[in-house]
Amino acid sequence: MKNLRLKSARAALDISQQQLAEMVGVSRQTISAIEKGDYNPTINLCISICKVLGKTLDELFWDENK
Repeated sequence: MKNLRLKSARAALDISQQQLAEMVGVSRQTISAIEKGDYNPTINLCISICKVLGKTLDELFWDENK
């Protein structure tokens, strides 16, 4: 499932995939794969992304449809 909330939060702060990747210590391809739903990030990576974007885990990664 695509993570449109992550993409939206990143875009709202005008942060590119590359910039976010550098801030959390992964490749741009990893951020792209998370946004496309092709990669399930570790909890530590999720927390790092949330800190950079100023969001909670629930806001970015919780799937309320499950």
